[in-house]
Amino acid sequence: MSTSDTLTTDPASGRPRAEPSHDEHVTPGDLAVGVIVGRISQSFDVFVFGLGCVLAFPRAFFPFASQLDGMFYAFAVFALGFIARPLGSMFFLVLQRNFGLATKLTIALFMLGMATAGIAFMPGYATLGWWAILALALLRFGQGFSLGGSWNGLASLTALMAPRERRGWYAMLAQLGEPVGFILAAGLFAYIWSSLTPNDFFAWGWRYPFFVAFAVNVVALFARLRMVVAPRYAEQMRHRDLEPSSMRELVRSHGRNIVLGAFAPLASYALFYLVTIFGLSWALLFTQMSTIEFLLVQIIGALVAIPCMLLSGRIADRFGRRTTLGVCGVLIAIYSGWTALMLSGGTVQGYLFILVGFALLGFSHAQAAGAINSGFPSEFRYTGAMITSDLGWLIGAGFAPLVVLALAHFLGVDYVGLYLLSGAAGTLGALWFSMRRGSLPND
Repeated sequence: MSTSDTLTTDPASGRPRAEPSHDEHVTPGDLAVGVIVGRISQSFDVFVFGLGCVLAFPRAFFPFASQLDGMFYAFAVFALGFIARPLGSMFFLVLQRNFGLATKLTIALFMLGMATAGIAFMPGYATLGWWAILALALLRFGQGFSLGGSWNGLASLTALMAPRERRGWYAMLAQLGEPVGFILAAGLFAYIWSSLTPNDFFAWGWRYPFFVAFAVNVVALFARLRMVVAPRYAEQMRHRDLEPSSMRELVRSHGRNIVLGAFAPLASYALFYLVTIFGLSWALLFTQMSTIEFLLVQIIGALVAIPCMLLSGRIADRFGRRTTLGVCGVLIAIYSGWTALMLSGGTVQGYLFILVGFALLGFSHAQAAGAINSGFPSEFRYTGAMITSDLGWLIGAGFAPLVVLALAHFLGVDYVGLYLLSGAAGTLGALWFSMRRGSLPND
């Protein structure tokens, strides 16, 4: 240990460690800002594609099918991004070990920008036929693959540096990027949809959000690189053992934690795409609701979610993150029993489905990342948090719009609630097993 280091205690393992002294002190708040910016750009990318699956892709890429079948096909392509994400994470993990985090992020975010820009420039089915569908699928796979490589460990560093009594608050801050990203994506689509004729929207208007997403990726690339290459952040990452670990060793020694970490946020992830992507598809296909009005209600819902997330951070600090997530799981299970009545009712009931769902989403999603990150010791936290996050989104959200739309059409809206109930059961089951094993701390 150098003379400039001090001896501190690792909050995760209780073991002493060397803490670097640096002229510029790193605070959890500094880190949280960087994490939020990164999450906003990622969320914006995902929701631009997801909303495109509902509003544009059925006509642009699947004109030979009905609107319903076109959405099925588009949602299948949407799921490819979630399948590719853990594959990209593992590939870029090797790249990071050999060339460093900055190189990994530069390549990953450059690939993400190119895939997003490729969608914006790509001709539709009328020009390329089936080749257009294949290209869309490959570009969506590329988006997910590169998103897996964009993991930078700042969320894990924030969790390690946060004071013990404020961990719920800082875990919540990182999650604010998702509703903000949705607000930006939905607001942009609503503006374009209302400003153009249908012919103009389907001819070129739907491409504009992908151009904006590309620009956001460029800004996010420089913002993230500025943080991860700064000496004060690099020192903190190194001294807190936030380096890529062996995937084989992680699975061997913490395989159960991976499974529990992937299932703990299941209810939140499933609900997220029910009130966003599926909600819009249901309104367009099965109701007479105005597209613009429904998008505005969803934006209001996302705005409602933000103060609910802030409140969730305070509650988690007082009662524990695991307890907070468990109570939210119970509330989502209760909410699932009312989804059939709200979806099969009129306009007011449909809007209540969105607003109440977003409020519950705010409370639950705020602590989803905290449940994932806290189950690993510091030396495995970087890789463990990365792979459990990827698997959680794949299991809970990747196929949610496709599966729930199929359930609503072929079996009825009662089964939408059953799907959400299964997610709540997954969350509560994972939390119960973790409580028995002590693998997910409550603080």
